[in-house]
This record gives sequence, C-alpha cells and structure tokens, in this order.
Amino acid sequence: MEHTFNKGRWSWHELKKFQMDEVAQYADQYHSYRKWAEETKKNVSSILRVDTSERGKEALWGSLVYFQDVEKKEGKRIFHFYLTKKHLITDNLDLSVLGSVDEEIMKKKMDEADCPVEGFMIMIGEIIHHFLEKIDEYEIRLRDLLWLIKEKNNIEILDETAKSRHELLVWQNLIIPIIEIKHGIEETFGDDVAKGIHFKRAYKRVERAYMLVNEYDKELKAMVELENTVSTHRGNEIMKTLTVLTTLFTPVAAWGAIWGMNFKNMPELDWKLGYVFSWGVIAVTTLALYIYLLKKGWMGDILRGKKKNSFFK
Repeated sequence: MEHTFNKGRWSWHELKKFQMDEVAQYADQYHSYRKWAEETKKNVSSILRVDTSERGKEALWGSLVYFQDVEKKEGKRIFHFYLTKKHLITDNLDLSVLGSVDEEIMKKKMDEADCPVEGFMIMIGEIIHHFLEKIDEYEIRLRDLLWLIKEKNNIEILDETAKSRHELLVWQNLIIPIIEIKHGIEETFGDDVAKGIHFKRAYKRVERAYMLVNEYDKELKAMVELENTVSTHRGNEIMKTLTVLTTLFTPVAAWGAIWGMNFKNMPELDWKLGYVFSWGVIAVTTLALYIYLLKKGWMGDILRGKKKNSFFK
C-alpha cells in the first residue's frame, strides 16, 4: 500500500511480509534495493546498512526489532525498512501490536514532514513511545523491589533482582539499534536532515528512553551491591560463630582427651575432689579464652571497631 504525504513530496510504501516485488521499480533506480530485498528474507535481528556510492541516490536500509516480549526470546516483531531522499519502504510492520500507537494521528504527523527521513523518525518516535510506556511499568516494579530488599530480603528477592537486570538489558538491546539508525541517517543524508522538528523530537524521545535505562541500570547495580554486602556480612557472621564455638570448646576437648588416655599414673583420678577439679580447670581455661577473644574484639559485632573513626582498629 502506498501513502503519499505533504502534497506528494514523498511516499511511504507499506508492504506486508516479503512483498518487495510490489515496488520492484526501485530496483532500477537504486542498485542497493535488490540487496535489501534479499537480506530481509533472512534477517532475524536488528541490522543497519548504508549506501552512499552514488550521489543523489543515497540509501539507508536494515531491520529493527520494534516489539519484544521480555519473557520470551521468540516473542518479538521485526520490520524491515528502506529509506531514500524521496521514498520510505517498510516491510512486515504491524503497529497495532504496540497498542498505544494511533496510526491515523501518526499519519497526520507524517503529512507535516518535509521528507521521508522525518516521516521515518516520526514512526521511530511512536515505537519509542511504546518502549517508554513499558519502561514506566518497569519503574514501578523496580521501586517495589527496592523496598522488598529492606523489608523481606531472601533468595526470591535475589531472583527478582536478576530478572529485573535481565529485563533492563532487553530494553537496552532494543534502544541501541535505534540510536545507531539516527547516526546512520546523518551519515547517509548529511547533517541537514537532523535539523527538522520531527527528527529532533523523535531523537529526544530516544535519548530520554536511553537515559532512563542507564539510570535504572545504576540503581540495579547498587541493589546488587547491597545484596552482596548483606550476603558477605551474613557469611562472615556464620564463619565467626563457627570459629568462636570451635575455639571455646577447645579446652573441653583438650582436657577430655588428656583425662581419657587412662594412663596408670594419673593421680588426679584418685582425688576425692578430682571430678570437681577437672570441671574447674575446664571452666577457668574456657573463661580465660573467652576474655582473650573479647579483648581482641572477636566477640559481638565484627563490624564494630575497638576505636572510633577507624575501620580496622
């Protein structure tokens, strides 16, 4: 289907899946068109190609993931595009899956565009608008997760943190190719195309999305660091407890081993108060060991130093 905009100044050919033959006339005008038509049949991810070999017939083409289910690798939609100074061709683009995109309003905006580059950026802006809505939903979940770490931290929360990190990587993976498209357009058609209001507006939206993703990434890294700090501290507490228990029971084990040898000449075994004496020796040595550990600062909170304003003293 062909749409013309701005009193016929430029056109948008909206193709269904692999219908490149419907606009085969461009194969004679742009030698890169056939290459694009061939590549679209095998592309399963975002790519970008530039052709500036012939002045006046520059072209930018590629593929872009415009929808992705963050839970399923296969749950994605890819469309293919071919962009020149006079024409925009898209293949396999179904904006209805984005939900919030009003195609009629989008086409009205495209009718205000002076060239297909601006029209294409309007389209990109609508895709980014969908991304921003999903990122806003992500922000709510991230805020809840932030407080769960404090209120109810456990292995499930750590798992949710990892899932949030993965989802953020998905959004980064979707936005980066769009940033590449912006630079590819400037490389192909020159800096003048970037001066239009629709181009600037769309790219500001892209920058906003990328800024949010980067800031949330910093938050998640801080949350992961907090989890690591808590886990390390708890691990140290466990090791400290085991070490202290082992140390405190050393006198019992040592004296018990000695008195359990059953040598013939062990006079304390015949003492009237030998049993009481043995318990006294064990108690005194254990108490002495406990006082020693206490003075060394190895009992109680291991994060509390013996001196103020010092981490290790």
